[in-house]
Amino acid sequence: MPRIFVQQIEIGADAIDIHRHINNQEYLRWMQEIAIAHSAAQGWSMQRYIDCGISWYVKSHFIEYLRPGFLGDHLTICTWVATLFLREADHHILARAETQWIFVSLNNGRPLPIPEEVHVSFEIVGTEEAVLREIGWTAPTGKNPA
Repeated sequence: MPRIFVQQIEIGADAIDIHRHINNQEYLRWMQEIAIAHSAAQGWSMQRYIDCGISWYVKSHFIEYLRPGFLGDHLTICTWVATLFLREADHHILARAETQWIFVSLNNGRPLPIPEEVHVSFEIVGTEEAVLREIGWTAPTGKNPA
């Protein structure tokens, strides 16, 4: 079970907006998709949540766009218990994103304590630097351009 879940994607034309860079909505979609894939890799598929009558609801999303991504770029998306979008060609971080989740009952939508069975399936990872080290990347030096 990966404590850091990594997924590679190539940016297709459907992800590009009128400004010829990745549409901001794509980052949110990728965040949700990788969170679901990470959960399944930890043994918690959507069907398992449904069978148990429990699930995660999004409380909030935060995305900081640091630089644009373009058609044909290859991205590495990492998630852990937070999300990085990295352009493989130059190891630049394109965006930092965070989702706060609430654990809920599917019967009434009310918040629940996270059951121990779920909690132990997700290891908390310390810092962004630790994630970059673990996946074998080094952060580029210097500031991201505005």
